[in-house]
Amino acid sequence: MSRGTAGHDGRHSTPRHRAETLPTATATATAALMVAAHIGPAGTWLPGVRRALFPALAGRGRPDHIALTFDDGPDPGSTPQFLDALDELAVRATFFVLGDSVLRHPRTAYEISRRGHELAVHGWTHSRPWLPTVARDLHEVEGAARVVRRATGAVPRWYRPPYGVLTGGRGLAAARAGLRPVLWTAWGRDWTVRATPASVLATVRRDLRGGGTVLLHDSDRAAEPGCWRATLGALPALVRVCRDEGWTVGPLADHGIGGG
Repeated sequence: MSRGTAGHDGRHSTPRHRAETLPTATATATAALMVAAHIGPAGTWLPGVRRALFPALAGRGRPDHIALTFDDGPDPGSTPQFLDALDELAVRATFFVLGDSVLRHPRTAYEISRRGHELAVHGWTHSRPWLPTVARDLHEVEGAARVVRRATGAVPRWYRPPYGVLTGGRGLAAARAGLRPVLWTAWGRDWTVRATPASVLATVRRDLRGGGTVLLHDSDRAAEPGCWRATLGALPALVRVCRDEGWTVGPLADHGIGGG
């Protein structure tokens, strides 16, 4: 009676050999599941997916309101100019800030809050998300929320991951920090070297609808140097377009994002 089963090459696969392959197969399957759990939620980066299936994550709110949001600050060289422009327009907005920038520029962060705007969390640095780093995500998102509280006295409510890629680890980190993820429905592609006020406005308008959330940048931290000037130049026309449509412009706190 044979102790093993003959393989395709005529050799025998013994029970011991098969037992030794089980841990390897299990480890491979576990690793694959971890990667899937990490990367799978990032599919919401696709605008069509999140608009159709996850409207709240996309930032869909009240139909008579536009949420105006800015990423990548605070930056003492550019953010105060946005605050001045928004004062002139009588508009308040939500600023998704980076924890290490708040740590380095707490006065600018405080000034955002003092002027009546909302601060939200954009992570600690503008890091790329592809490798599973759940422990680091937990540490960095909570750390960013903490420095925002220290600098402004306000408790942040929202989280937008860098590049808009909401991995499983980042989603868990947001939940642990008491933050609600929100992406956007329209953006200005204002991070490129060729961005102009006209191009930023035109790009936003392609997807601008009542109840939408607009993504812009008040810093060139993760973009072409000086490109924020195009965004700044586009602001008055963008606000005018919204008001002509009968939409009010304000922060996410006033946007009425529902569940789901």
